[in-house]
Amino acid sequence: MAMPVRPRASALLYAIGDIHGSLQKLRDLIARCERHAGGRPATFVFLGDYVDRGPDSCGVIDAVMDMQSRLRGRVIALKGNHEAVTIEVAEGKTAAEPWLGEGGAATLRSYGVSSARELPNAHLAWLRSLPLRYDDGRRFFVHAGIDPEKPLNAQSDHDLLWIREPFLSDTRDHGRLIVHGHTPQKTGVPDLRRNRLNVDTGAVFGGPLTAAAFAGASRDPVGFLQAD
Repeated sequence: MAMPVRPRASALLYAIGDIHGSLQKLRDLIARCERHAGGRPATFVFLGDYVDRGPDSCGVIDAVMDMQSRLRGRVIALKGNHEAVTIEVAEGKTAAEPWLGEGGAATLRSYGVSSARELPNAHLAWLRSLPLRYDDGRRFFVHAGIDPEKPLNAQSDHDLLWIREPFLSDTRDHGRLIVHGHTPQKTGVPDLRRNRLNVDTGAVFGGPLTAAAFAGASRDPVGFLQAD
């Protein structure tokens, strides 16, 4: 897989929250981002949780992999906790029952298989390859968040995938805007604070799928695009 290149200061970047098998919302949102870009080059950062709960986890992974193939170096797909658990179940490291109850059963239905071990090797390899973080110099993109007591280069994999508190209520500056998902916003509105931005707006629970748009040298978003 080609290594992502950091976007230039003048480039557009779209950070997209938790998809959870919501393929049609993903397609609609990407189309809106492309219209917003108006032909300008753009980088897409996906914050993880492509699978489970929604109707088409298989289709979502196919769509993101296709984007990576077409937009060489301009699609960064991060791993979420649902991908991490799916891999563990497929490898026999974790019992399947809790995963099935947390949306894994919907994932299996989307593939037409009865167990995680039957998932396509190409998709499992892609899930294993996903990085846990992306730092573009102004923002730190991650699935769940960070441990505010540790520097960014000393974060544990578990916290990057799973943390909520004390991260969500911490008000300290982390040297970057932390852009994350993992904690769905019941209002359907992204949660922008001085030190972090949560773009998980609960797409699989009836909310919109959200992209935060970044442009120029500012670390804060210039706006939000949504597909409902």
